[in-house]
Amino acid sequence: MSDALIVGATGMVGRAVIEHLGSASATVVTRRPVAALAAHHRAIVASPEGWTDIIAAERPAVLICCLGTTIRQAGSQAAFRAVDHDLILGAARGARTGGTPHAIAVSSVGASAKAGNFYLRTKGETEDGLRALGFARLDLMRPGLLLGDRPGPPRLGEGLATIAAPLTNALLHGSFRRYRSIPGDIVAAAIVRLARQGGSGVHIHENDAIRALAD
Repeated sequence: MSDALIVGATGMVGRAVIEHLGSASATVVTRRPVAALAAHHRAIVASPEGWTDIIAAERPAVLICCLGTTIRQAGSQAAFRAVDHDLILGAARGARTGGTPHAIAVSSVGASAKAGNFYLRTKGETEDGLRALGFARLDLMRPGLLLGDRPGPPRLGEGLATIAAPLTNALLHGSFRRYRSIPGDIVAAAIVRLARQGGSGVHIHENDAIRALAD
């Protein structure tokens, strides 16, 4: 059984997770090469259709899933769901088949299978699917707007939201604090902390809990 296996390693949070792992080794399953991947990590570049079997064969101790896109970037709701639901659950099924006891997945604040919003409903359905797989421990990260340098073309809406983030955060208090924006690097640091923890059960981590883990 290998150590951590990461899917979504080419995105902002995934890249930061690799940095926070430091000297600890990880296996990265990706559809395209990861730039400047340190020598002590191992990359498996393959079509997503084969990820379930690949991950099952790797038998990682922990699956770290940082996969995620947007409807605009994907091009349609169906294409978005293919990544943020189908591909995530395919990777998780592979991990469970291989006996992986622990999974950590980046979701979204407000995720709920009952949400009226398609994005949040899909995130919630993905969370429910992960729960149903029966990991001994499942950590669901629910950040608000992720701040940091993203690969690929700029996203106008997110760019404007990032500019407004300091003011928006200052207005969100009490139970609304969970909707505050958060740097992707902090989410990554929390993920690495969780990957080194034992225990069992399903754990949901929102803004304040993520920041506490990262300290």
